[in-house]
Order: sequence, then C-alpha cells, then structure tokens
Amino acid sequence: MNRRGRPVNLIVVSNRVARGKPNEPMTGGLAAALLPVVEHSGAIWVGSSGRVRDGHQKEPFAEIEALGTGAIATLDLPAAHYGGYYEGFANSALWPALHSRSDLIRVSREDYVSYREVNAFMARALLRFRKAKTAFWVQDYHFLALGAELRDLGVDDPIGFFLHTPWPVAAVMQGVPNHRELITAMLAYDLLGFQTEEDRQNFLGYVGGELGLAIEDGVAISQHGRTRCEVFPIGIDAGKFAAYAAKSASHPDVSRLRRSLNGERLAIGVDRLDYSKGLVNRISAFDRLWTEQPQFARGISLLQIANPSRGGIEAYGNLQNEVARLVTDVNGRHGEVDWTPIRYLNKGFSQAVLAGLYRTAQIGVVTPLHDGMNLVAKEYVAAQNPADPGVLVLSKFAGAANELDAALLVNPHDIDGMARAIAVAAAMQLTERKMRWDAMMKKLRGHTIQQWSADFVAGLEKCRTEKAAVAPLAAQPPQALRWLKSAISGVRLI
Repeated sequence: MNRRGRPVNLIVVSNRVARGKPNEPMTGGLAAALLPVVEHSGAIWVGSSGRVRDGHQKEPFAEIEALGTGAIATLDLPAAHYGGYYEGFANSALWPALHSRSDLIRVSREDYVSYREVNAFMARALLRFRKAKTAFWVQDYHFLALGAELRDLGVDDPIGFFLHTPWPVAAVMQGVPNHRELITAMLAYDLLGFQTEEDRQNFLGYVGGELGLAIEDGVAISQHGRTRCEVFPIGIDAGKFAAYAAKSASHPDVSRLRRSLNGERLAIGVDRLDYSKGLVNRISAFDRLWTEQPQFARGISLLQIANPSRGGIEAYGNLQNEVARLVTDVNGRHGEVDWTPIRYLNKGFSQAVLAGLYRTAQIGVVTPLHDGMNLVAKEYVAAQNPADPGVLVLSKFAGAANELDAALLVNPHDIDGMARAIAVAAAMQLTERKMRWDAMMKKLRGHTIQQWSADFVAGLEKCRTEKAAVAPLAAQPPQALRWLKSAISGVRLI
C-alpha cells in the first residue's frame, strides 16, 4: 500500500482515455472524472487508442505514456470486432436501454459476439500490467463482461466496476438481447458502483427477480461468489473549476462572448449531441418562453454547445438534423437583424474555456431526459462568481438532482414548466441566488472527485480483506463447506 492507503498497482480501464491538457477539448464526463484520479494516484489507465488493427497480431499491443504520477496505456482494438462492439452492442443496445429508450435498440447477434470478443481482448491486454496486490477498476457499459473475462484468465485480485449511466428497471433491461448472460457475467465483479440509490435498487431488482439470486444487505450471491452493490455519486474538483473560471475571463472566446451580449442575460447548455440530453425539449422551452412572454425577447439568449458523437448510428444522425432544423426555425421566428436567440455550436471546448463560459452565463440549463450524474451541472455551479452567482435549472431526472436540490428542478417533458423556470431564473434576486449557490457549493465541496475515487478504491481493498477472510473455506470438505456457507450467509462482513 502507498501512503494514501491505495493499492500499489491500481489499473483503471475505460473505452477511451484523456491526456489531461487543459487547453484541449474534453472527450466526455467520464474522461474528465478519471483524469485527476490517474494523475494523483499513480494508477495505470488503460483504454482504446481510437485505432483498430487486424487480427494477425499475436497479443494486444499497448502504447504507454506518463500522466502525472500515473500513466496511460492505449490499445488498438481488433478491426473485425470494433464496429459490432462500439457502434453495435454498446451504443445501439446498451446505451439506449440504460437510458430507458428500448425503442431505439438496433442490434444483431454478431454485435453481441463482437462485444464479448473485445471484452476478452481487453482482459488479455490487462494481464501485462498485473503485479502483486493489483486491483482493477473498470469503467462503464462498454465493459460489463470484462470482470468475467479476467476471472476466466485466472485473475483473483479485486475487480470493481463503476457505471456512469443510469441503470433502468428490469423490464427495460429485458429488452437487451443476451441480458441474462451479460448480467450474470457482471456478478464476477467484487464491487459494483452506481451513481444513485435508484440505480442500485433497479439492478438488485433485476438480479433478485429475473435471475432469482439471493440478495443480502446489498450483496448479490451468485456462482461467482459475493458481489457488493454500492452507491458512489461522482463529484468534481470544484476548486479547480473555480480557478479556471476566474483565470479564463481574459480568454478570447470568453471576452468576445461577454462583449456580444449587450446587456442581455445568457443561458448556457453544454452537452454531447445525444437523445438522452433533452435538447429538443430544451430548445422548445426557450421557444415557448419567447412566444408566451415576449418581454424576454432580446432579454435572454441561449448558447447551446452540442458536440456531435457516434455519427455512424442512425439515431444520432437523425437527432443532429432535427436539432439543427429546430434551431433554424426558432431563430427565424424570434430573431432580429441584430439579435440571435440561440447560438448553436457543434464543437467542443477545453475545461478551462468552458469554465469561463459558464461564469459568463446567468442561467445554466441542464435538462436531460435521463442521466447518470451529469457533471456539467456541477461544473456550472463551481464556475460561478461567488459575489454574483447564476442560477442552475436542472432536470429532476439527472443524478445530480439528488445532491443539487437547491437548483430549480424541472421535468424536461414539461415544456411550459421549463419555460416558467427559465423566467424565474432570469428574475431571481441576488439574495436568493447566493443562498441557493451556497447550498450547492457545500454539497460539491463535501463530495469531490477525490473522495469518490478514494471511497471506491477503499471498497476494493475491503473486498481483498473479505476474500482473505473466507479463503480458508476452500480447504474444507464439500459437505462442511456447504454448511459453513449456509451458516454465514446471513452475516454481513465489515
């Protein structure tokens, strides 16, 4: 163990990695969350290089580079299976299901085979990084089966998994092909982490109801052994974001935006271009606001940053076209020769610049239809000027709403309700804005990204201790072993 109590060799695994350059666009919330973990813990972060390679290589090849006190290792994934794994099963079956959009599932048997093949490929690649007292921390829906693949290779180290998306009710997951096989494989993990208690209960509901397995104090008991299911709400480094916001006021993008406002209030939305983010509903709410309350025309404008992704998937191409048409229509009806209601940008910005844009905006609109956490909500709050903070309008269906309950919480399906909330935010007095902001900042400071990672890794170490405690059972005769397992089945290990 190192001085912080972490395993000497922590291996973090995700589909993609980030380099941590503050002046480059961030690839997503997961990457932004993991960067400080790797930089400060000495972990090895393993993920895809974004390239593919044919199947003639004898073993997975990794490129390794330093990242703070840790390192990142990137792999070229197998060309024959990458499409079926990524655009196929991961993002055309799992992603829509996890966001309760079963109607968008489009997947084939071959896609599932490719998904399992890439999980097995990654498992083989990870063996080269395994040392004494290793712990594996696997991230997100791309690698639900990776723990089982590692177990098949003889790995008995603690393996944990954290899901960054929601987990839906059992009836929705039953729409995913091979769902029983896949979720049974997930139980090879020692520790499963979820963003919210609702997500955890939905998962345990599936395991108990669909698989018929015993659940004891949040521990699922299966052929793999004991799998602890816990809640670890992900945080941010609020202090860093506040520093970015103060420093970036002079950045050209930020200063140009401020000069262009001419006294109007600015609302900001920052999202991947994804159907889970509620962009159509959000734009419709601003349209309703300007239509029903014309006094807000020229008084409030929206800066919507929507970075395209997964363009090879039909649902995403359709969404991009729909949002672009809607923005054009709304601007055409409400705009003036010297005023554009919606500034719509299809490109990413660095965290440093985003922090400055957040601080410039008096209203943050984070209104997904369903989201695991949504770090944009937390980033917007952290970036505000303490002397004159903006107001967060937040979907009650984002995981962040469980913590940021001092925001103006809205139902993103209620267009009129969102329009009213935006109007309330625009008119809110300083005293109330500061009171709400102080309450949310208290939550952010108490649940940081550092605390999130420390809590999860401590949970993995607890798994190591528990395994050591029950290991002597393996030496017992079969009949005695069955009796002992029965005797301790109701006891919670601490």
